[in-house]
Amino acid sequence: MPKTVFLVTGAHGFIGAWVAKRLIDGGHTAVLFDQNPSPQRLKLIMDADEIARVTFVAGDLTDPATLPAVIERHAVDRIIHLAALQIPACRANPSLGALVNVVGSINVFEAAAKSGGQVKRIAYASSTAVFGRPVGDAPAAEEDAAAPDSLYGAFKRCNEETARVYLLEKGIHSIGLRPHTVYGVGRDFGVTSDPTKAMKAVVVGRPFRIRFSGSVDFQYAADTADVFIRCATADLDGAHVFNLHGQTVSMQDVIAQIESCSREILGNSANPQITIDGKPLSAPARMDDTAIRSVLGDLPITSLKDGVHATIARFAELSRRGPLDVSDLDV
Repeated sequence: MPKTVFLVTGAHGFIGAWVAKRLIDGGHTAVLFDQNPSPQRLKLIMDADEIARVTFVAGDLTDPATLPAVIERHAVDRIIHLAALQIPACRANPSLGALVNVVGSINVFEAAAKSGGQVKRIAYASSTAVFGRPVGDAPAAEEDAAAPDSLYGAFKRCNEETARVYLLEKGIHSIGLRPHTVYGVGRDFGVTSDPTKAMKAVVVGRPFRIRFSGSVDFQYAADTADVFIRCATADLDGAHVFNLHGQTVSMQDVIAQIESCSREILGNSANPQITIDGKPLSAPARMDDTAIRSVLGDLPITSLKDGVHATIARFAELSRRGPLDVSDLDV
């Protein structure tokens, strides 16, 4: 039976690194594609032997000639497409944001179409940013109107339509996932990285201010990575878009859990000073994941306590090995 070969775009990003780790943990073959050659985030969650088991290809997603050659050379049959510029980068440079997030995604689908049926499925990252500001407190469902209030959200919505058209015109099957606030070691960029940064801050003994309040749909990185892998291997035809749901928690609950876990791991000397100063995020606080569970069954959900504990424990272990990079805490 031919082995499955996964191509992961944006593999040196946060979720990409976790997808790579979970693929290696599962004994899969992983080809990592990224413009950034630094495996910095991989090193935070994988050891040298694990990293040695992946194949890395440096390349520019916006070059339409790049991916078809990679797919052919490495016999790729599943793609997990995560490469994207985040909200701050899209706001600062809209043209570049559109080039990477929209044209880059088109290049992924076009490369799959040119593979002659070799690529069986694409799992790609959409976002809760497609919804924009929530109306009411009901969980957001897939059929709710999309009204993005950021270019990033608009680009992600465009990608969902791109996937639909590639199914209609070229028979490319795909599943888009809409994560919310994903946390874990390696999350170091964007406003929703603040809870993870707070966990790092307590390990190095620094105060930290989380820049948003209210409640969020909180998702542990390993769970999110596992669902992407499940979607890339699912025998599900069509162009589907699914919400992801973890636990809806308030930032106050997150802080309380960080304080509890930090004292448990670091001892009585831990004195975390975490504060909140900001408005709630412009996204629904809870995602309805009924649709994805109806087709994939039970999905992994790591509890807030276990996820925060694992994250702080890993930061503490890394700190014992050498100074942690804390440059992201100053942003």
